[in-house]
Amino acid sequence: MFKHKFITVIILMLIITGGYFGYTKIFSNDGMVRYATAQVQKGTLIISISGNGQIDVSDQIDLKPEVSGKIIAVYVTKGQEVKKGSLLAVTDPRDTERSVSDAEIALDDAKEKLDDLLSQPDAQSLRQAEVALAQAKRDLNKAKESYENIEIDTESLLVTAYEDGYNTVVAVFLKLSNYMKDLKDVLGTEPSAEKHISGYELILGQGSLFTQKLLSDYYRANNLFNKNYAFFITVFQDDDRDTVDELINDTLETTRAISQTLDSARHMFDAIILKDYQHLNISSHIDKMKPKIESDASSVSSNISSLQDIKDTIDDTIENTPEKIEDSEWALQSAQEKFDERKLALEELMAGVDSRDIRSQENIVAQKESALLDAKEKLAGHFIRAPFDGVIEEIDIKVGDSVSSSTTLATLMTKQYIANLALNEIDIAKVKLNQPVTLTFDIMDGLTLTGKVTDIASIASTNQGLVTYDIIVTLDTMNELVKPGMSVTAAIITDAKPNVLLVSNSAVKSQGGISYVEIPDDFDMSVAAANVSGAVFENPTRQQQVEIGLSNDEFTEILKGLQEGDVIVTRTIQPTSAQSTQIQQNSSSVQAPGFNTGGTGGIRMMR
Repeated sequence: MFKHKFITVIILMLIITGGYFGYTKIFSNDGMVRYATAQVQKGTLIISISGNGQIDVSDQIDLKPEVSGKIIAVYVTKGQEVKKGSLLAVTDPRDTERSVSDAEIALDDAKEKLDDLLSQPDAQSLRQAEVALAQAKRDLNKAKESYENIEIDTESLLVTAYEDGYNTVVAVFLKLSNYMKDLKDVLGTEPSAEKHISGYELILGQGSLFTQKLLSDYYRANNLFNKNYAFFITVFQDDDRDTVDELINDTLETTRAISQTLDSARHMFDAIILKDYQHLNISSHIDKMKPKIESDASSVSSNISSLQDIKDTIDDTIENTPEKIEDSEWALQSAQEKFDERKLALEELMAGVDSRDIRSQENIVAQKESALLDAKEKLAGHFIRAPFDGVIEEIDIKVGDSVSSSTTLATLMTKQYIANLALNEIDIAKVKLNQPVTLTFDIMDGLTLTGKVTDIASIASTNQGLVTYDIIVTLDTMNELVKPGMSVTAAIITDAKPNVLLVSNSAVKSQGGISYVEIPDDFDMSVAAANVSGAVFENPTRQQQVEIGLSNDEFTEILKGLQEGDVIVTRTIQPTSAQSTQIQQNSSSVQAPGFNTGGTGGIRMMR
């Protein structure tokens, strides 16, 4: 078998060697120079500049309220698309609405006063001014009286509330003592505090939850009662309000604890009567104490209500009084201002119209109009709207949140994508607004999008000595595969010349500042047409002077010297390179059964 393979290899080598020498003999002109040719064609010459960058959104903004307040409505969710002007959220506008209303009234009053100044006064006008002044004075007196009475009324209310609170505590303590006595009788006797517990557990079971709960609640209530009572006997009705307030709070806590203990006792008796207990000695005690506890449990609720009502009255009065005083002060100030205005108006009316007064009132009207405009703008600020079409990227608020002008309510991101590119100082000079751009993506082969230049930086950025200028390309269309942050390569088309003569860059040569191309002799044209990749000419080529225009990486524009369809030389192939190529091509094309030829034409034994 090995011998057979060896003979086959020898035969194959003889065939290859004979073929090589036969080929070189037949094609002896391989030692000559060859010429690659092409026809001059018309086409569109596209000049472009390449740049790299990243995809980003054209606009993104953190939405913040112009006016502080509490959020009363939210109309969007994360990921929702919105249009420009869409209402996103609302802060409470009630105070600002009142300000707008007040500003409107103030403006109407100012305009009315200006009208009065511009009109000649008469008896009726004087009478109306006098009546208005009299009414303003009555309103001012009423506001003063109301302001003075607030503190008096508040003090009177607090005096009554604390007196009632102390008296209620006294009345409640009389009943609390009875409740505690009944609870003590439920548990046992004077000599044995928990004597009856064992009898209850004989019915309900040893360690019953009912008895354990009763004991726990009782000792807590008893401790609170003793502590509260010790404090109670030291407090008198004319003591300071903080002391009386503490007594009311302590008594309310104690009463609630006793109420809970009475409920525990009532629940225990309810569980007992479901059992068979009448034959036991403790049955008569149970039948005696059960109705007492039920009565106490019902009665103690009214004691809690009385104490809670007193506490609420005191707390509400103390909490609301400052606000009432503030409102009364504002009303008094407003009434005083109105009175002063009415008084001045009457005086001016009686004194006659002064041109300076008219100018002054006109200024006042202008101020009131400005104040109304400011108030309306502030009111509009309560309604947060989308400044452009986009998508809600984040929403950080909910109804009831308190926000300020520094609070981020939501993040709005436009759906329009852009590419941020950086170009060097040579390329940037060729870039203009609205130039078309072709964009490709490093991670997505085959995806190509178009866009146009929409912004060119006027100030350079310098990083480690490298000067660059930023430009923005706005995409014409969107693709769901494209995401912000993706790397992108852009070709910015700086010029495009349609229907021009084009030749390969390799065809154009220059000497002494003159450009030319090589053209085959007329006799060799048929050979050139038959073998454009490498023809052998019998006659020398001639040089054709040309005038060139723009060029890109592949083609050069011909302005003069050639016509469409002309055949030109694009590359000169020297003999050494032609032979090497031909030998490689031929040697690699020979194969024999059982063998593989590699890319370099070598032979490899298959084992």
